[in-house]
Amino acid sequence: MSPDPLGFATHDHSTCVQSAMTSARAICAERGVQFTPVRQRSLEILLETHAAMGAYDVLERLSAEGLGSKPPVAYRALSFLVDQGFVHRIERLNAFIACAHPGAAHDPAFMICRACGTVAEAQSAGSSLGASAALSGFQIEQTVIEAEGLCPSCQTGAQA
Repeated sequence: MSPDPLGFATHDHSTCVQSAMTSARAICAERGVQFTPVRQRSLEILLETHAAMGAYDVLERLSAEGLGSKPPVAYRALSFLVDQGFVHRIERLNAFIACAHPGAAHDPAFMICRACGTVAEAQSAGSSLGASAALSGFQIEQTVIEAEGLCPSCQTGAQA
């Protein structure tokens, strides 16, 4: 089986999904929070393609599988996944994407390809922002950076 893309790189997708789900189960058990079937399936849906998806796209899949058809079902599951650090919300796209580093404290930066819609997560280089905040007495609690441009595949396609 050939590797699948993760962001702009390739990886072993089945191992990736299995590892993320195992990690999420362990983190939920450690934190004493319920990882219900709807929450699990919502995370699996986002992990299946590593693509950003809207809440209604997730709801459509949940509904087709008999796991709920009302919008609050998807929104509650996605909210839980965001709160636990398993999923990020991409503001620019009004969508959600599975976290590349679930359970780890980090400030993600998202690179969004304007041509194909692929989203890649990277660690933000927010040190200069942190320094500026410190100088003004501001304490940063969370930083999310979203950048739009062209992924390597679309750059190559645009040049052809």
